[in-house]
Amino acid sequence: MLMNYYRQMDRDDIQFDFMVHREERGHYDDEIEAMGGVIYRMPPIKPGNYRRYFGRLREFFNAHPEYRVVHSHINENSSFVLRAAKRAGIPCRIAHSHLSDLKLDLKFPFRVYAKAVMKDNPNRYFACSKKAGRWLFGTARESALVVMNNAINLREFAFDAGVREQVRSELQAGDRLVIGHVGRFNEQKNHTFLIDIFHSVYLRNPNALLVLVGEGYLEPAIRQKVKQLGLQDHVAFLGVRSDIPRLMQGMDLFLFPSLFEGLPVVLVEAQAAGLRCIASSSITRESDLTGRVRFIGLQEPVDTWAQEILDSSCERADTSEQLRESGYDSAKTAEWLASFYHTECQPILNQR
Repeated sequence: MLMNYYRQMDRDDIQFDFMVHREERGHYDDEIEAMGGVIYRMPPIKPGNYRRYFGRLREFFNAHPEYRVVHSHINENSSFVLRAAKRAGIPCRIAHSHLSDLKLDLKFPFRVYAKAVMKDNPNRYFACSKKAGRWLFGTARESALVVMNNAINLREFAFDAGVREQVRSELQAGDRLVIGHVGRFNEQKNHTFLIDIFHSVYLRNPNALLVLVGEGYLEPAIRQKVKQLGLQDHVAFLGVRSDIPRLMQGMDLFLFPSLFEGLPVVLVEAQAAGLRCIASSSITRESDLTGRVRFIGLQEPVDTWAQEILDSSCERADTSEQLRESGYDSAKTAEWLASFYHTECQPILNQR
């Protein structure tokens, strides 16, 4: 999402620099640096590491008084970085919510604590949906909440029959039913349930193909599950890809049974590609921008999901105008964001 906006910005006017919480290079690092962005690396935010992290934040903002805006996208952990930014006197501190729930795990109490101490560390409140905003900020900030759409470059997703043929040839898909999913291999994306759904589809249509795009620590377990179910020839693991718009041309349907989301960019992308989408009802209805998303409860049996897939039409639609009118064109949203930074947050001075 951030890269969608960054690419559209006039970088002589506004420059994005990035603070990340990992040592290894990320998939966008080369592109960011080529566009003049600086990447600062911080230690992970985790229990037992708070003291070190808070110290590093203090050191960072003391060393970089040039920043006038901090736009934080780390959900409840924005509380910590924006507290340090506030103490450093940074005038514009934006907390941006991208989730609508938390999973129960060992970090849960610490994440609840982070939400509780959010207070007025931010002074601007952004979210990808109203539901995501209520989740992070509660109802007290609703009047101040800015819902900023997870917009995309609509032109990239325009249907092209030639590209579709190329992608399907690469996948050796032929006339098979191609079901797509894009997402990290972690608990939130619910790959275990996704494979169970596809297995039920396969039992009814042995010619089906599932395409999985992404990587993550659960990938080995999912590969093992696929093998145990005898689906090796029917599930394609494509890893991290930079050509998502192109890959979506080769899909027939998009399956997205996440446990929770804010307003997922990839679901907007799938609709922009003209695909019908089948998603979990835990995802906000705000994500159905085109009338092409069917929501099903996660408590429903896999056979119900499978039948919905098999009953769905694979006919595509040109949704570009709908999405543009709904405010999901990244060029327009980037223009709005630049104006917001200027008028609400003061221009960032070029002091490099």
